[in-house]
Amino acid sequence: MDAPTLTDSTQSGAIDTTPSAGPKAPLSLRLNAVTYEAEDILGFEFVHPAGAPLPAYTAGAHVDVQIADGLIRQYSLAGDPADRGRYLIAVLNDPASRGGSRAMHETLRPGQLVKVSEPRNLFPLAADAERHMLLAGGIGVTPMMAIIEELERRSADWELHYCTRAPEKTAFASRLAPHVAAGRAHIHHDGGDPAKGLDIKGLLKSPAPGTHLYYCGPTGFMTAVAEAAAAWPDGTVHFEYFAAPAGDKPDAGDNQAFQIQIRRTGEILEVPADKTIVDVLRNAGHYIDTSCEDGFCGTCLTPFSGGEPDHRDTVLDDADRKRYVLICCSRAKTSPLILDL
Repeated sequence: MDAPTLTDSTQSGAIDTTPSAGPKAPLSLRLNAVTYEAEDILGFEFVHPAGAPLPAYTAGAHVDVQIADGLIRQYSLAGDPADRGRYLIAVLNDPASRGGSRAMHETLRPGQLVKVSEPRNLFPLAADAERHMLLAGGIGVTPMMAIIEELERRSADWELHYCTRAPEKTAFASRLAPHVAAGRAHIHHDGGDPAKGLDIKGLLKSPAPGTHLYYCGPTGFMTAVAEAAAAWPDGTVHFEYFAAPAGDKPDAGDNQAFQIQIRRTGEILEVPADKTIVDVLRNAGHYIDTSCEDGFCGTCLTPFSGGEPDHRDTVLDDADRKRYVLICCSRAKTSPLILDL
């Protein structure tokens, strides 16, 4: 898969809602090691060329990796957040991907300098959780590895259920082995038939008070968990997508033109039906930092103070949608939409 990101419609954790204020140069990091993690899954370890500490991150964070000119993908950090010496990601070479995973596997070699963004976190741990239930499908285990490191450091109450096809498809098996032995991590193999794997409905049927659920994985897995957790209390379910969910996008033919206003200057701009807010702002000379341009990485997060957005992202929860909008994909229900730029 190209990128685990985007996330969460019911988060209550400390989502990073710091909008871009201008160009921020990516880090130039050295690819220190490429490791075999499982069949078709490689680990990539990035370090500072001079050995300097890397920018800090929190469990659940991801980075943008510039694989080639114009090819940028988002990957969850799978290392220990307390380790400032390296960024670790894992990438599945998926034939159905958009090309990023294949390029990572085929072109990146140890010693190369690679442009990597500073971490952003759209999948944070909930501050008020008494217990943490983690569900991962396939390569969706990557953010869970950093989360487990943090939960262990806190001596928190947690449990992982990790669904894969077979042992040879199971990433980070050696890191998880002590937790399996301790009864905190459970690995489920289904041989390619989900009906023979974890009983997700049964597992999530009756959530214990204070429990928060975090899940990440491929589309079918995400759908199954979402349906099973539909009755969980508001604010207790958190998730991260590999990409924008299929079928969630409105038909572009139904788009209507609207206006935006730049709060700082009062400038009013028309957004045609066939253009995005980002397109219009860039054409007007405004710098806007973007990455996925599909509403699931959070790079273009922008505060607004007037009007009603037509939110089309998979990142913000209901509370954040009252203050922020992802301008790469979202539109407006009323004009003008006043952006705090």
